[in-house]
Amino acid sequence: MATVSPAASSALDGTALRADFPVFERLTRSGKPLAFLDSAASSQKPRAVIDAIADAYGHHYANVHRGIYELSEDATARYEGARKRLAGFIGATSDRELIFVRNATEAINLVAFSWGRANTGAGDLVLSTEMEHHANLVPWQQLAAETGATVAYVAITEDGRLDMADLRRLLERGPKLLAISHVSNALGTINPVAEITSMAHDAGALVLVDAAQSVPHMPVSVTELGADFVAFSGHKMLGPSGIGALWARRSLLDAMPPFMTGGSMISRVTLTGTTWNEVPWKFEAGTPAIAEAIGLAAAVEYLEGLGMANVRQHERYLFERAWAALDAIRGVRLLGPADPEQHAGVISFVLEGIHPHDLATVLDREGIAVRAGHHCAQPVMLHYDLPATTRASFYVYNDVDDVERLTDAIGTSQKLFG
Repeated sequence: MATVSPAASSALDGTALRADFPVFERLTRSGKPLAFLDSAASSQKPRAVIDAIADAYGHHYANVHRGIYELSEDATARYEGARKRLAGFIGATSDRELIFVRNATEAINLVAFSWGRANTGAGDLVLSTEMEHHANLVPWQQLAAETGATVAYVAITEDGRLDMADLRRLLERGPKLLAISHVSNALGTINPVAEITSMAHDAGALVLVDAAQSVPHMPVSVTELGADFVAFSGHKMLGPSGIGALWARRSLLDAMPPFMTGGSMISRVTLTGTTWNEVPWKFEAGTPAIAEAIGLAAAVEYLEGLGMANVRQHERYLFERAWAALDAIRGVRLLGPADPEQHAGVISFVLEGIHPHDLATVLDREGIAVRAGHHCAQPVMLHYDLPATTRASFYVYNDVDDVERLTDAIGTSQKLFG
């Protein structure tokens, strides 16, 4: 495995930024400070987000879009303001193209249920890849089982990149849709989505991008990606859980049937039939996650204050330091591309002679939180013939001391297990 020469500096001071996150005020059960290296699963929350949610519930809460009174109008303005802010954050040309959902998983299921069942049938082909999170695999398998369509998967190379030759071969079969991750949660691979989207469109396919691991960590413009659907989650980008978004082209949304039906998503209901509300509200049945949307807007404001280019530079810096340090440890096998241009701040590895679950337990005793398992990406584990990996993932509140603590604790684990 080639060693990466780490960059000299970072654009952010992760150690200083921890002061913005109350969780780092607590000590772990070992009595040591927390080194949180599991942001790929869910991020910690800055005080600004926590305060925004408390203020929304404490001073601005009412149901939205319904009440003809001041408090409801206030809540509606804040909720729709959150939509506008989030749409601007991802470079959308209209906030009407952004639908609030619970998370990226629900966003992908919305597309599979609504667009998929209306536009695929027996003999049609949907493409995904071997590196996807289960949330971008299982919905397409279910769609195929119900409609008679087929799902095929783009292969990955041994260094964890998409096999572009295999992609070209599969696109020649004329798929209806390509569902692909921008960044692999299990490998950290950054896929060249803009290039891939252009290829897919030339083949007549729409493109859905799972951006759950990219929107929180790097500048993302849905316009520049050129995709047709983009899904992401709030809880991975310093926001609350229970809120995320689907961005999609307006023409597609207008043509798609509702995902769920009930209150709010209707225009007129009679005993003989129903007409739907306009986009995006057609896809937001029932009372939405009002305070959570406001909290997500606060997270966006925090990230914009840091600058997403700076966030990406900081994580690249930590990736390079961590990759070089881990590569120097005897018995460590690193997964994913070594090129920092193609790798996000997510590192999966295995340690010879120590199961990832055992390693994670030892690291926890040192106050270090990592993820161990298949990362909801079992086809990736099957590809490498592994039961699991250990995954360390970085964010704005991490710094070089976290990398040093990780590598020192791995040395402790090797001594413990002989």
